[in-house]
Amino acid sequence: MAAAPAAAGSGAGRGRRAAATVAAWGGWGGRPRPGNILLQLRQGQLTGRGLVRAVQFTETFLAERDKQSKWSGIPQLLLKLYATSHLHSDFIECQNILKEISPLLSMEAMAFVTEERKLTQETTYPNTYIFDLFGGVDLLVEILMRPTISIRGQKLKISDEMSKDCLSILYNTCVCTEGVTKRLAEKNDFVIFLFTLMTSKKTFLQTATLIEDILGVKKEMIRLDEVPNLSSLVSNFDQQQLANFCRILAVTISEMDTGNDDKHTLLAKNAQQKKSLSLGPSAAEINQAALLSIPGFVERLCKLATRKVSESTGTASFLQELEEWYTWLDNALVLDALMRVANEESEHNQASIVFPPPGASEENGLPHTSTRTQLPQSMKIMHEIMYKLEVLYVLCVLLMGRQRNQVHRMIAEFKLIPGLNNLFDKLIWRKHSASALVLHGHNQNCDCSPDITLKIQFLRLLQSFSDHHENKYLLLNNQELNELSAISLKANIPEVEAVLNTDRSLVCDGKRGLLTRLLQVMKKEPAESSFRFWQARAVESFLRGTTSYADQMFLLKRGLLEHILYCIVDSECKSRDVLQSYFDLLGELMKFNVDAFKRFNKYINTDAKFQVFLKQINSSLVDSNMLVRCVTLSLDRFENQVDMKVAEVLSECRLLAYISQVPTQMSFLFRLINIIHVQTLTQENVSCLNTSLVILMLARRKERLPLYLRLLQRMEHSKKYPGFLLNNFHNLLRFWQQHYLHKDKDSTCLENSSCISFSYWKETVSILLNPDRQSPSALVSYIEEPYMDIDRDFTEE
Repeated sequence: MAAAPAAAGSGAGRGRRAAATVAAWGGWGGRPRPGNILLQLRQGQLTGRGLVRAVQFTETFLAERDKQSKWSGIPQLLLKLYATSHLHSDFIECQNILKEISPLLSMEAMAFVTEERKLTQETTYPNTYIFDLFGGVDLLVEILMRPTISIRGQKLKISDEMSKDCLSILYNTCVCTEGVTKRLAEKNDFVIFLFTLMTSKKTFLQTATLIEDILGVKKEMIRLDEVPNLSSLVSNFDQQQLANFCRILAVTISEMDTGNDDKHTLLAKNAQQKKSLSLGPSAAEINQAALLSIPGFVERLCKLATRKVSESTGTASFLQELEEWYTWLDNALVLDALMRVANEESEHNQASIVFPPPGASEENGLPHTSTRTQLPQSMKIMHEIMYKLEVLYVLCVLLMGRQRNQVHRMIAEFKLIPGLNNLFDKLIWRKHSASALVLHGHNQNCDCSPDITLKIQFLRLLQSFSDHHENKYLLLNNQELNELSAISLKANIPEVEAVLNTDRSLVCDGKRGLLTRLLQVMKKEPAESSFRFWQARAVESFLRGTTSYADQMFLLKRGLLEHILYCIVDSECKSRDVLQSYFDLLGELMKFNVDAFKRFNKYINTDAKFQVFLKQINSSLVDSNMLVRCVTLSLDRFENQVDMKVAEVLSECRLLAYISQVPTQMSFLFRLINIIHVQTLTQENVSCLNTSLVILMLARRKERLPLYLRLLQRMEHSKKYPGFLLNNFHNLLRFWQQHYLHKDKDSTCLENSSCISFSYWKETVSILLNPDRQSPSALVSYIEEPYMDIDRDFTEE
C-alpha cells in the first residue's frame, strides 16, 4: 500500500530524487524505486515546481505502479478527469469520473469522524492523500471556477450535481489530509467564489461546510463586502439556510485574537487599539456593518431564535439535510447521536426513520423513510437547538459591536426577549430525559453538549443585552415592572427613568419574566454545575451601572442574597471562576443598600460562619476585590448618613465592622497593590488597582491619605523590601492615567459604579503622582532615594 503522509517524506536520498526527476521529465522511461514518486510530488506541491499533477505521467506507467502501490486507481482517474474537464468539454464524462472518485474518499472521511479523529500517526487515509498529491485538489478548484471564465462573451456553466460532487470530495480531502484546508484558504478568489455557490439549494450544504472549514484556518479574515450580491444572497436564504449560514458568520464577525480575552494584558490591548485606530475599522467590524445593512437580517435572526419546535420545517427538508450527513457542518457526531435517539424511540413504537448508509438514496435524493414520516420529537428538538445556538452567538457578537445601540433597538422591536422567555422551559432550560443526547466521548455535563452550549450561549446573550443598557427592563413582565415602581414608591425615592420609558408592549408576557425564570433555575443549580458562573454573570449585568435600590430589592425579595451566601459559605465553593462571579454579584446586590446588609448579618449569624466567609474573601483578592470595594464604598456612605436604621446596621453588621478597621483596610490595600504589575494587568485583575484607589480616595476625603501612605511605607520595611510596593504602585498609576484618560466608556463605568466623580479619580491619581518630594500626599515622599525606581518604560516584556 502507498505510504501515508507520515511515511511519504522518508527514505529516498537526494541522488535518487534527482534521478527520479530526470526520469519523470523524460517520459518516465527509467524505473524509479518505490516511494520516489510520492517524494517528488510532495516536493513539487510545496515548491510549485517539478512533479505536481497526474497529467505529468503516462497512463501506462500509473496503471503499472498502481498494481504495486495500491492507489485504488485514483491517479488514473485524475488523468481522465483532466482530459474530460477542458473548457470545451460537455462535462458528462467528467461527472461520471467524479462519481467513481467520491466513494473512495467518502469512506475515509467516515472512518475519520467515527474513529473520533485519531491522530494521523495512528490512522492514515491513503486515498485522500494520493488524491491531493497527484493534483486532485487543484484540479477540482479549477473545475468549480470554470463559470468565472467567459468564452466569446458567454460564461461556462457546470451542473449543480457536478458542483456538489466536487465540493464533497474537497471537503473529505480537507477532513483527512493535513494542510489541504490551509492551501485552499490561501486562494482568496476561490473562497469568495464559494459564496456564490450557496445560491443553489442543491449545493448550499456542501458549500457552507467547506467554507466554514476554510475560514476556520484562514489567517486573514474575509471581507463580506467583497462577496458579490451579498444582500441578495442572504435575503434569498430560507430560514434553515440562514441558520446554517450563521456558522460561517460566527467566524467572519468575531475579532481574530485582538486581545479581547480577559487573559490578555492591557498593554497588549492598548497597543492593538492604537494600531487599529491607524488602520481604520477591522474586517470583523466591516462585516458586522455589511450584515446590518441587509434589510430584514436581524428580524429574521430573531424569528429563528424564538421559533418554537412545532414551527420548524417538516421532516422532508430535514431529511434532505441528512443526505450525506457525515459532511453536515462538521457535526457528524451530533447527527450520529441523533440517529441513535431516533432508533431508541422507534423501538418504543414511535415514529421511525430508516437511515441508509451514505450514498444510498432514492431517485429524489432523500433517504428511505417508513410510511410514518413524522420526525421523532427528540430529533426535532436537537435540530432546533443546533440552529438556535448559532443564531444566538451571532446576535451576541452584534450586541457587543460598534453598532450596539442599533442592534439593541432592533432586537427589542422584534421581541427577541419575550420570545426567548416563551421558550425557556420547553427548550432552553428543558429537563433532560434519561437518555439525554450527548456527543461521542462526552458526558451530559460536558460543555461540548449541544444542550449545554445552548444554555451558555443564552446566558451570554442575556449578559450582553443587560450590561449598562436601559433595555434590560424588557427581561421583566408588566407585573414585575409594576413591582419595581411600588418599591420606589414605598422607599419614597424617584422611579428609575428607564423603567418609566420602557415600552410595555415589548416586555415579557406570562406569569414570570426572563430574569425571574433565571433566578429560579439558578437557585436549583447543583453545586458543581458549570452554569453557576454564567448565571451569576447574567444577573450581575442587570445590576451594573448606576446603583438602583429598586433593582436590588427586586432581587433581594426573591432570596438571591441568601442563595449566594449559601454557595460561598455553606457549600464552600472551590471554583475560582464561580466564586469571583458570586462575589461580584454580591457586591452589586449589597452596594449602598442597608436592607441587604441587614439580610447579610441575619444569614452570617455566627462567628464561625463569618470566619468561613472571610477565608473565602482572603483566599484570592483578585476574585473578591469587587465585593471589598462595594462594602468599603457602602461603609463610607452609611457613616455620613443620619438615620436610625443605618445606625443599627453599622452597630450590628460584622462585615461593616471588619472593613471599618484601619488595619483591615491597610492589609487589603497592601495585598491589592502587591499582586498586580503593569506587565501583568488584564481586564480581569485591573479591578484590584481601582479598588486600591477607592480605599485611598475615601482616605483623602477624610484627610487621612498621608497616614495611609506612611503605613504602606512601614509595611514595606517590615517585609524587608523598602520601596518595592510604592515603586510598583507609582508605575501602576502612571499606566492608569494612560489607560483611562483616553477611554470614555471605562471612565463612565468607574464613575457610575463608585458614585465618585471621575474628576475626583483623576485628581487623586495626580496628587499621588506629584513629583514634589515635600508633598505629604505624593508617593515619592515615601520612597527613599536609594530605592527610587519610578521611571520604567511600559513596553511589554
